[in-house]
Amino acid sequence: MPIFQLTAEPVFPPVALAEPEGILAVGGDLSLRRLLTAYSEGIFPWYSRGEPILWWSPDPRLVLDPHGLHIPKSLAKTMRKTPFSITCDRAFPQVIRACGQLRQKNGTWITHDLEKAFIQLHRLGLAHSVEAWGMGENAQPILVGGLYGLALGGIFFGESMFHVRPEASKIALVHLARQLQARGFTLIDCQMKTDHLLRFGAYEIPRALFLTRLQEALRLPIPAGLWH
Repeated sequence: MPIFQLTAEPVFPPVALAEPEGILAVGGDLSLRRLLTAYSEGIFPWYSRGEPILWWSPDPRLVLDPHGLHIPKSLAKTMRKTPFSITCDRAFPQVIRACGQLRQKNGTWITHDLEKAFIQLHRLGLAHSVEAWGMGENAQPILVGGLYGLALGGIFFGESMFHVRPEASKIALVHLARQLQARGFTLIDCQMKTDHLLRFGAYEIPRALFLTRLQEALRLPIPAGLWH
């Protein structure tokens, strides 16, 4: 199948036309209107710096139920020691920047333009971060891990996570799931399979089922706004 070249209009072809590996379209921009259209249709951007924007809709899709998060025993033991302080939406720009820097060695999809777009979404109360703080020099708190993603209706699209101290991003993920449970979210989109997320209870579903659950979640009247 051909890979569709996008036009200036924020319109995507049907996701069923995606390539077997999940690539659906190329080009376009990262305007807020296009990004919100893409995510609401089960599509996300994933590309490297210096390359055209690639838009993906993989089949199957990796998802995680907020209420079905599995906490490994070793992590639960670490959490009982309370090694970090956890916040939400306190340092979104720092979190997305740290996620991008962590992956620069192997190439990153978190380009400057994508970072800028998600910071705008954050200011609109649509993109969120969870931060893990540890103690640095002079007993000052420093950011040691975290994650970020996009929330629409009752679905959270997980984008990336990072850590500079062991377990920091994992503990942030646990707190994300608890935050989503409390707010009535029904689904976390993890996009593509990783062994790391499988250990936390993530599982794959056919794209058609994901799209059904996506539309159900989008109808939930969960308001946008910063998390506290």
